[in-house]
Amino acid sequence: MLLVVATSSGSSPGRPGYKMAVAEDGELIGSIGGGVMEVNLVEQSRAILSEPPAVAGGLPQAVRDQVHRKDVSDSSGMICSGKQTVIFKLLTFGDLERVKYAIDGIVNREGDVLLITNEVFAVGHPECPTETDLDFTRESQRDFTYYERLGAKNDLFIIGGGHCALALSELMSKMDFHVRLFDDRPRLNTIEKNKFANEINVIDSYDDIGRHIDSSDRAYVVVMTLGYKTDAVVIRQVIDKNLKYFGVLGSKAKMATLFRELIDEGFSQERLDRIHSPIGLPVNSHSPEEIAVSIAAEIISVKNSTK
Repeated sequence: MLLVVATSSGSSPGRPGYKMAVAEDGELIGSIGGGVMEVNLVEQSRAILSEPPAVAGGLPQAVRDQVHRKDVSDSSGMICSGKQTVIFKLLTFGDLERVKYAIDGIVNREGDVLLITNEVFAVGHPECPTETDLDFTRESQRDFTYYERLGAKNDLFIIGGGHCALALSELMSKMDFHVRLFDDRPRLNTIEKNKFANEINVIDSYDDIGRHIDSSDRAYVVVMTLGYKTDAVVIRQVIDKNLKYFGVLGSKAKMATLFRELIDEGFSQERLDRIHSPIGLPVNSHSPEEIAVSIAAEIISVKNSTK
């Protein structure tokens, strides 16, 4: 059984696009928000899987509301307030090739669209019906249409491949980001250890790094090169691009010096003010792992901002 969160509101723990697979042998993969709600829906899935002939041709209750309050119909058993709608989609061996196709498309960033209805499980439709990455329409508990563009929705460009980049790559690889790492040092130990970035690019220099980064409201750039001189080279290349997030690793003293130099060169204060520096949320971080957590938290805050 494939469980998919189609909609959510309020303080619901599950968000649109969250998925969970419940296998006939009891194996569980993924999550739709956790807690007693998830336990209950897993048990409902197992009950359906125990009687597959009864659900051939689609489930009579394929869409189920979960209201996170007491004493209401469709109560999830949770009291965090909010609501989420969960799709139940029964998959069979015949869907295996479509699942493999979806996985390959995610790995290769092909932008495939997943289509689910009570009768259909398909991958490869080129366009969502709206400009959003996810669309859900519902006619009844049985009849619905769910579209979702698969794969990471955001691009994270990490410029510099040292210890902090390694830690940040590992952390962000678990989120909705396609991680691209750039460095001008071949055979760097921390790059050889980096098994988390989706792309690793060893370039001749940072002088043309700008051509690798397009303006986009889904582009996040973190600069953490070997020193402030190479940081300045990257900033000059990227500062005029319109990005969702642009941060530079460095102390207050270092960044103050660097910004003064850039202002003297003619760069506007308005553009410099868009740079998050010192980078990351102020959690008194010291180790590469702590620094990565502070940067990731700031990026998530920007990504999820409604402004």
